[in-house]
Amino acid sequence: MVLKLGNWVSIKCFPCVCIGIVYLWFGMLKFFPGVSPAETIALDTISELTFGMLTPGLAIILLAIWETVIGILLILGLFNRAALNLAIVHMVFTFTPFLLFPELTFTTAPFGLTLLGQYIIKNIVFLAIMVFFLNRERNKSKKIFG
Repeated sequence: MVLKLGNWVSIKCFPCVCIGIVYLWFGMLKFFPGVSPAETIALDTISELTFGMLTPGLAIILLAIWETVIGILLILGLFNRAALNLAIVHMVFTFTPFLLFPELTFTTAPFGLTLLGQYIIKNIVFLAIMVFFLNRERNKSKKIFG
């Protein structure tokens, strides 16, 4: 059983599966008000980016759906290019609190990070992995079509 799971995961890209688990976990938390520790900063950021055009209830549900769908696609290895593109766009947006709310992300700019700033900056690792695998997916397409 473990060997079969190991073969399936290696075929489907183990780092993508791991990132997918994080996305699924964090996305699912957002379906339950007050459960996600990132809910407040996510809502504040979405409000700023959309100029308050989305209600908080709609904003958090849309974010929960976005993250959960990314997680499921990455775990199952479905629509890899689409999933990675959606995840990369999401990751870029996760860095906007550094610009929008520096008082919440820095103790002393630009190097002293708060716990929230550290929570956000670790996403650079996820971003690097996803860009690497997206380039790999693009190269596969070039070999097939070009």
